[in-house]
Amino acid sequence: MTIEEAQQTVDQWIQTTGVRYFNELTNMAMLTEEVGEVARIVARQYGEQSFKESDKDKVLADELADVLFVVICLANQTGVNLTEALQRNLAKKTQRDATRHKENEKLK
Repeated sequence: MTIEEAQQTVDQWIQTTGVRYFNELTNMAMLTEEVGEVARIVARQYGEQSFKESDKDKVLADELADVLFVVICLANQTGVNLTEALQRNLAKKTQRDATRHKENEKLK
C-alpha cells in the first residue's frame, strides 16, 4: 500500500465506519496518547522498565499503526498530501545533512 492509498483507505474507513473525522484538536490529543503508548512499550521492551501485567498484551506494531492512523487522519482533514510532504522532507534532510551524520564522531 502506498502512502496515497493509505490516505484514501483511511478516508474511506472514516466515511463508512467512523462516521466523521474527530476535530483536529481531538486528533492531536489522540496522537499524543498513541505516541505515549509507543513510548511505554519501548521503555519496557528496550529500556530498563519492566512490563506490568496489564501491559504484557501490548504489541509495538499495533501501537505504531495507531500512530500512523491518527497522523493520516490529521493529514486528510488538513489537506496534506503525505507523499509529497515526505518527499520534500527527505530532500530537505538530504541537502541539510549531506555530511553532518557522516562527520559525527558519536556515530562512528
